[in-house]
Amino acid sequence: MRLAFVSLYTDQRRSDGATRRTRRIAERLAARGHEVVVLCAQWWEGPLDAFEQDGVEYVAVTRNLSVRTFASKLPFALRRAKPDVIHAANSPPSQVVAAKTAARFLRVPVVVDWWAIREDDSDGMLRRAVRKADRVIAPSELVKTDVREYGAAEADVTVVPSSIDFDLVSEAEIDNRADLVYARRLDEHANVESFLLALAELRDRDWRAAVIGDGPQREAAEETAAELRIDDRVSFLGDLPPAEFVPILKGAHVLAQTATDQPFARNLLWALACGCVGIVEYQARSSAHELVENCDRGVRVTSPQELADEVVAAADHARASINRSFARYGHGPVMETYEDLYAAERDDYGLF
Repeated sequence: MRLAFVSLYTDQRRSDGATRRTRRIAERLAARGHEVVVLCAQWWEGPLDAFEQDGVEYVAVTRNLSVRTFASKLPFALRRAKPDVIHAANSPPSQVVAAKTAARFLRVPVVVDWWAIREDDSDGMLRRAVRKADRVIAPSELVKTDVREYGAAEADVTVVPSSIDFDLVSEAEIDNRADLVYARRLDEHANVESFLLALAELRDRDWRAAVIGDGPQREAAEETAAELRIDDRVSFLGDLPPAEFVPILKGAHVLAQTATDQPFARNLLWALACGCVGIVEYQARSSAHELVENCDRGVRVTSPQELADEVVAAADHARASINRSFARYGHGPVMETYEDLYAAERDDYGLF
């Protein structure tokens, strides 16, 4: 199948949760034998209009991040690409509207992958984007609710979670350096302070903790650990690739998820698959609690004190290094879901 991904912003130029999700999906589908082209603003050096990386062809629709220019040129780029399915990121919403213009001519469906809105996205354009989509994909029920509020019908939104490398989880060695782990980018939504406050409540107990991730709030988090007098027991490990953080998760007993904004808690998913007990501090703009619903190795809390109490209670769970009930989140099963959705939308167009 020939798939055209539409995303003005790319992970190589403007990395955030939305662009990382788009890149992972595109690369994984390319690895499964699909022809994948990403129509975007140019992020590579030189005069070339197209660039290939990791099996994905990137085509420059514009050379800058002008939303207006990108939307005006996109229909022509899509006609040249001749895709079987158009897969568009929801932000900026004008790219969805422009994609639909080309889709009518090409007689192909537009699938919109909704992650979050950016500050320049207007409500009016977001509502238009929802109306133009043949199918909207959301990473969680939280985001699905957001899409519904912009006018989408229940039946037109499908939840497709982010995926993990479950083969790596199965095969990785165990690294026992930490009992308790926090893992996420340390930005303004990280709320790592809740994790550190809970650890401070337990300073009289025997534990070792690790914070995996980097970002603008790392220095503040390290200062907080020092002020709480637990910095000698908390290791800040920075960003680690899966091959390095999965063994640490397999050796840990608890992962705490405290972030205030999380369309999909992928690091929590990694930890649950690695056998960790997941303790989620409930936040109104985080979907993390969805992963521990009906999970016997997961619990929700509402404060650092409750988090500390649940860390103690986690001792009732035997240590584990893998939880095979999360194999359904592996790359294979999740990519098959995308393929089935594409096929169903193509079938609705009478193209199969």
